[in-house]
Amino acid sequence: MKYLIGIDGGGTKSKCVITDFELNPLYEVTGGPSNFLMLGTDKVAETILSLIIQCANHLNLQYEDIAAIVLGTTGGGRRTDAEELERAITHLAAHKRIPLKNFRVESDARIALEGAFSGRPGSILIAGTGSIMFGKDKSGNIHRVGGFGRFIGDEGSGFRLGQKGLSMVAKEFDGRGNKTLISELLKEKFKIDSPENLITEIYRNNFDIASVAPLVIEAAQRGDNPAQTIIESEADELILHIDSMRKKLKEKKLFLALIGSLITTENYYSFRFKEKVVQKFDDVIIKDAENPPEIGAAIMAKQIS
Repeated sequence: MKYLIGIDGGGTKSKCVITDFELNPLYEVTGGPSNFLMLGTDKVAETILSLIIQCANHLNLQYEDIAAIVLGTTGGGRRTDAEELERAITHLAAHKRIPLKNFRVESDARIALEGAFSGRPGSILIAGTGSIMFGKDKSGNIHRVGGFGRFIGDEGSGFRLGQKGLSMVAKEFDGRGNKTLISELLKEKFKIDSPENLITEIYRNNFDIASVAPLVIEAAQRGDNPAQTIIESEADELILHIDSMRKKLKEKKLFLALIGSLITTENYYSFRFKEKVVQKFDDVIIKDAENPPEIGAAIMAKQIS
């Protein structure tokens, strides 16, 4: 019997599943984070190989019976970076005399896309700390919109909401902008109540800018006009992502799965965004993901086995 392993490598933990060749889950296990761009390839290699070993031991199988393994993780979308992690893991496996066949690193967004539609055509919009959109057309071609990072992209993301919220606060501090409830909420939660505090937190203390996004959403919910302006602008940016993907995929209907707490939980931002989707498009259908990303990784493992 042949087996497949799919791994969703997250920034806080990694989820691993081993399936049979029909993609029925047989065992699941979690381990440490696997963002190799931050932690380094050696540390992540140890984490990932440990998950593979646990799967093999639990099912009491030979490593030769594992037909393929796919790991989806941040940074895996850049092939040169992905190959660096692949080498680190296969080298460590060889050192421990563990034969790995068909091991591949992909991006976390790519495995999420495969999982969401069970390998069929469709599209995912991710809006968390950052933002990016992936789509798969009927010919199997993969298309991307966004994903340019916080310096020149990440529109509609938690980072962008937080950044604009903090900018509104800075303008209020200076008298260059209108009074905003975001300032009061920032003071309550983070004790930031002056230009000096704000500058120190941002530029010296590595303040988490995306952590202000919930404050912007709360302020908008409570009727704060500056916050509502941010919400409207960033929701429109996500609409632009969808419109671009529609044109790339050229399908009669765009099936869309949403990923990321900003647009999947019930809040003022997700409500306005979904309202705009309905108002703007009659050919976009929002659907729940059919499978989690680790199953998407197993689906890709089957494709390369």
